Amino acid sequence: MSPNITRSSLLIAISIASVTVTVWAFLNRPETEPPWPKRIQGFSYSPYRANQDAMKDELPSEAQIDEDLALLHDKTHAVRTYTVEGTLGAVPRLARKHGLNVALGAWIDHRLERNDEEIKHLIEIAEKNRRSVVRVFVGNEVQLRGEISIAKQIEYLDRVRAALDVRVSTAEPWHVWLRHPELAEHVDFIAVHLLPYWEGVPVESGVDYVIDKVKRLKEAFPDKPIVISEVGWPSQGRTREGAVASVSNQATFLRRFLELAEQEKYVYYVMEAFDQPWKMQIEGAVGAYWGVYNAERKPKFEFTAPIVDIPEWPALAAASVLIGLITLGILFIDSRALSSHGRGFLALVAYAVAGAAVWVAYDFTRQYLSLGMIVVGTLLFIGMIGVIVVLLAEAHEWAETTWVSARRRPFHPVPVVDSELPMVSVHVPAYNEPPEMMIETLDALDRLEYPNYEVIVIDNNTKDPAVWQPVKAHCEKLGARFRFFHEDNLAGFKAGALNYALARTDPAAEVVAVIDSDYLVRPRWLRDLVPQFRRKETAIVQAPQDYRDDGENAFKAMCYSEYRGFFYIGMVTRNDRNAIIQHGTMTMVRRSVLEEVGAWAEWCITEDAELGLRVFQAGHEAVYFAKSYGQGLMPDTFIDFKKQRFRWAYGAMQILRQHWKSLVGLGRTDLSLGQRYHFFAGWLPWLADGFNLFFNLAAIAWTVGMVLAPKTVDPPLLIFSLLPLILFGFKIAKILYLYRTTVDATLRQTLAAALAGLSLSHTISLAILTGLVTRSLPFFRTPKRAQNLAILRALGTVREELLLMVALFLGAFGMWIRNDAGTPDVALWTAVLLVQAIPYVASLIVALISAFPSLPAAWVGPMGVLDASRLQRGGAA
Repeated sequence: MSPNITRSSLLIAISIASVTVTVWAFLNRPETEPPWPKRIQGFSYSPYRANQDAMKDELPSEAQIDEDLALLHDKTHAVRTYTVEGTLGAVPRLARKHGLNVALGAWIDHRLERNDEEIKHLIEIAEKNRRSVVRVFVGNEVQLRGEISIAKQIEYLDRVRAALDVRVSTAEPWHVWLRHPELAEHVDFIAVHLLPYWEGVPVESGVDYVIDKVKRLKEAFPDKPIVISEVGWPSQGRTREGAVASVSNQATFLRRFLELAEQEKYVYYVMEAFDQPWKMQIEGAVGAYWGVYNAERKPKFEFTAPIVDIPEWPALAAASVLIGLITLGILFIDSRALSSHGRGFLALVAYAVAGAAVWVAYDFTRQYLSLGMIVVGTLLFIGMIGVIVVLLAEAHEWAETTWVSARRRPFHPVPVVDSELPMVSVHVPAYNEPPEMMIETLDALDRLEYPNYEVIVIDNNTKDPAVWQPVKAHCEKLGARFRFFHEDNLAGFKAGALNYALARTDPAAEVVAVIDSDYLVRPRWLRDLVPQFRRKETAIVQAPQDYRDDGENAFKAMCYSEYRGFFYIGMVTRNDRNAIIQHGTMTMVRRSVLEEVGAWAEWCITEDAELGLRVFQAGHEAVYFAKSYGQGLMPDTFIDFKKQRFRWAYGAMQILRQHWKSLVGLGRTDLSLGQRYHFFAGWLPWLADGFNLFFNLAAIAWTVGMVLAPKTVDPPLLIFSLLPLILFGFKIAKILYLYRTTVDATLRQTLAAALAGLSLSHTISLAILTGLVTRSLPFFRTPKRAQNLAILRALGTVREELLLMVALFLGAFGMWIRNDAGTPDVALWTAVLLVQAIPYVASLIVALISAFPSLPAAWVGPMGVLDASRLQRGGAA
């Protein structure tokens, strides 16, 4: 790398790092709020520790309660309790020792016999602790939960009021009091819960909310004192409309409220003293995070200093910069042709994903984690890393396609006189192909403007003589240059046929060329490309696959648009590092190298790509020229389109499993780092499709849980929902940009290519997952001139996609009809479900289009001939 490039890279890295730190600093600006009083009036107090569960009757010891009260004694005047069960009945006695008052609570629910015992115990404890018990609460949100009737509630209140001299009430949200004013006749004060978070009130309006509700209650019950029995804000949890749960918002709301309470002489109990992780079971994740102190009894925010959203932000910013630098350093490896625009683009992406990863890790580790949450969180985090890796690979290809000064290995014609050209043996494997199509292929080969070549046609396993005999007769008609072989029981599929032809190749042939049986080659194919073998390092010369039937109908026009991206974007950038994917038509191989590496692999259903990898492993080079020298036929139906892509993706898995050691650098290999990168990066989107199926199944299951148990199953963290949406949007933006600028596609053609590509996602996922657990499958031949499917049969080819599409749509509908559908996390998760359904919708659309071969190709539009010289120069149009 030149000094200028090094300086440019360093300057870009430092500049974007500075922007990263600035963003962290901007988002964490200190906010000055009223200071926390030395002692507040009261805390709501549940004494459970992080490893204790009230639902399982795992109670704290008296010693633990005593520790809590000792901690609180100089910070509050009183505590409010919720039950007198077990050791919790000792709170008044222990509080008296620390000079604390107690608002004693009895837990009331639908268990009437237990209620009687609870009330009896409450009265006994209150009588014994008259000096510390100043108020009594008979039930907490009993009417809100609908546990007992109003009449029964009144009966309990009257019983306790008759037995005790202290003030008695029951605690309910403000609207319950207004809905049931008859309760007020049986209490000594109105005990109200004012928790603006639950009603989606933004923190900026939280104190105004309190003022308004207190005013309404005073107007409704002018003769009753108002006690705010719960007031608070959570530090972690879901966003509810405008209410964001965060440590800074908790500190902001409480410090503002306490100033107001002092001014207005409110009587209140802050919700609550300590975080209670067990409450996640009944209130969702947010239930654990209402404490001013965490479950380890440490304060969660500053009481007097300015409030910072993330106090640890300098360390997080430093981690983001460090991870971004490492990521950028990897992306900048071997990037000498990348312009400053490309480096800047990659720097922005690298620092952005680094910051996101750091923030997710930080946020996740601040939660109270059960074993199940750790497992789920770990899986989500691994998935996030996978999404980031795919995004970085997509960004790298985008940059190297668009912002390069020049292509590193441009095609240079080699002048060679006819007498010095090597002999070429052209191999045409065929199985059960239409004879009229084969005859067209052979006639095109007969028109080659090349002085010294032979054509070997090998028909393997075609049973009907009426199919292969006309081809044999035509070879005889064309003369001695054309040789025809037919075998009824030839093993090894296409690779077996090619090895059969290789064994019968003229000994004088130095180059083996392969075309599919449907290709019409251009006369200059061999003459223009074979001279590349003058360089001894060259072992493969490849031209792109191309097709001539894109004008037949809309389906084929869509397929044609989709194919172009690989051959005129991916293959061009791969060629820069001598890492192309060899494909089994329009390809040439040096015969000596083909025999040296062991010929075609009959165990692999993508024998062409596998051979190319072995050639690279042996230290040889390939030449790719992005100019069409022949055109074949595309699949006629969507099911054939799917079978073809299944074969390609399954073959990729076969190659990865067979050659993984050399691809990761463990085995003996001459593969360069760039070659290993491109093979992994090229197959990475397919691997992502494979694991995306697991994500979709898990998303459907999670959504079912959110619909059936909305109080206990929360939507995923926002960032985990954002990442798949960001990746999808990034890939669509990349396709739109590169197709328009590099492939010279119109907007309609670009959208058609995207739709066709998305329609294959499920097929690819099945191929990848099948390839993980199996080693071989039958070779899928792509039929040519097949009959189009009727509409019902076409729908049958996408039945799995339809099921997943319906499941995702139903899940999105279930999210949409929830009461909290407008909250950011539910809305975002709904968007995730809809976006994940898009590939299945695409499959349905493409299947239907393929069922109507009369739909005109003009709906998509004809693709123009690309300027190969511009592709060689690099950059966008």
